[in-house]
Amino acid sequence: MSGVAPSSAQLAQRLNERFAGASVIVAQPRGEITLEVAPTEWLAAALALRDEFGFEQCVDVSGVDYLSYGSDEWDTDVSSEGFSRGVEGKSAGRFRWGESPNGAADSLPARRFAAVAHLLSCQHNQRVRLKTFAADDDLPVVGSLCHIWPGVNWFEREAFDLYGIVFEGHPDLRRILTDYGFVGHPFRKDFPLIGNVEVRYDAEKRRVVYEPVSIDPRVGVPRVIRDDARYQTAQGETAQRGEVK
Repeated sequence: MSGVAPSSAQLAQRLNERFAGASVIVAQPRGEITLEVAPTEWLAAALALRDEFGFEQCVDVSGVDYLSYGSDEWDTDVSSEGFSRGVEGKSAGRFRWGESPNGAADSLPARRFAAVAHLLSCQHNQRVRLKTFAADDDLPVVGSLCHIWPGVNWFEREAFDLYGIVFEGHPDLRRILTDYGFVGHPFRKDFPLIGNVEVRYDAEKRRVVYEPVSIDPRVGVPRVIRDDARYQTAQGETAQRGEVK
């Protein structure tokens, strides 16, 4: 807890005292607080945070898929030839519809789908994240927060549409970003980046038709900040020149 702003430290202490058995995580250096609870305690914790802690506003509800969490598609070993930027195999996203990513059957996380509510207290000038993992990865279900913060209606629809998380008790849980006939949930890590179908207008049928995608699988590799390797590269090149002689 060292280095945490007093208000954050006090809030974290209160959360630990109030929610026995829950996990209170303080991320440094900004003192960002996450309260992680069991799915059975999700609604009760949300209600307590609103009524007892003064978090009168929920500014967002998002989903998270922890499949392939922590894996790296880049080879960042230092060599005399610099960093390798090749992407190999069927890592998350880089596969066709119906295929599975590398090692998906062997490296499934213990808990895959999470729902995260981002709460704001204007009266106390504080923020907190409320997080829970769905109990069933095949059908992830958590309780809807709509009766606690009515403004989360569309946030939960978005998390349902993109991640397939079902918010039990939601008054109108429908897709909101994809069309009603869309297959799958595009933000899941086992959803191919190329999608499963593509849409075109058929002049003969005079209507829009869906067809299997016609492009090869691709992957979007995030920007990775690496240490300056020019010194190690120069050493490697010098060693190579010595071996050639």
